[in-house]
Amino acid sequence: MKKRILGTSPIEVSEISLGCMSLPPNKALAANVIAAALDYGINYFDTADLYDRGVNEEIVGALVKKNRHDIILATKGGNRWEEGKEGWHWDASPAYLKQAVKDSLRRLQTDYIDVYQLHGGTIDDNWEEIIDTFNQLKKEGLIREYGISSIRPNVFIPFLKDSAAISNMMQLNILDQRASEYFTSIQQSGASVVTRGSIAKGLLTNDWRNRLQSYMGYEKEHVHEIIKKIEHHYEDVHAAALAFNLQYETIASTVIGARTMEQLQQNLTAYQKAQQIDSISTLLEWIEPERYTEHR
Repeated sequence: MKKRILGTSPIEVSEISLGCMSLPPNKALAANVIAAALDYGINYFDTADLYDRGVNEEIVGALVKKNRHDIILATKGGNRWEEGKEGWHWDASPAYLKQAVKDSLRRLQTDYIDVYQLHGGTIDDNWEEIIDTFNQLKKEGLIREYGISSIRPNVFIPFLKDSAAISNMMQLNILDQRASEYFTSIQQSGASVVTRGSIAKGLLTNDWRNRLQSYMGYEKEHVHEIIKKIEHHYEDVHAAALAFNLQYETIASTVIGARTMEQLQQNLTAYQKAQQIDSISTLLEWIEPERYTEHR
């Protein structure tokens, strides 16, 4: 497993990381997936306090505890849920973020978080207060570094520019390249991108015929046409999807989700095959460049 530097930090993360949201909400069932990921060399594990109302953090924390100092543990905060109430609401106030970090530390059974990410954001947020809070958490040693998870340019661009953030988690895949428009500015700010949605909910895998549907701005027939070309030219759709994301130097890691050992192995096999793809640029001729139309 190759590694890349996350932003301007000293943190090295595996090119493939495990998105823990997909793990089953049962420690025994999740244990094999995490153990296999560790054995393969995955060292970046991403969760959030919102996933299963904190249960996901508890499971991840318990299962990586003995390997804690060998891995990079990332979580997110800002979406506030309260016991006994449905749903959640956005709260990026300093008081809540400070409490959210402490709650995540307790659930993760650790005394520090490697990468703490703001889980969203709006243009109405008090960014000076948020950045000051993150810097204070870093100074106190509760977090090593911080970042954001946002696809809103009018949120992540000023946040990255005005802070010491080292990452932005964004959706990017062959059929959704909107994020790539901002890679240069993200890199110039000293941050890297960590991608999610890299296989488009399984559409960009070798099981694509069973998952075929419209996606983003592409009608079902157009998706069929594009993926058939990918399959013909690169032979393995899943491998091509991972190779596509990893071609960008701005991307430090591509997050994959795995609920079962079979799903994890499919991703790892695709990653191995992706190493053999010399050039992925040909498929750019088959897809239409899109841009974010909102939150610009």
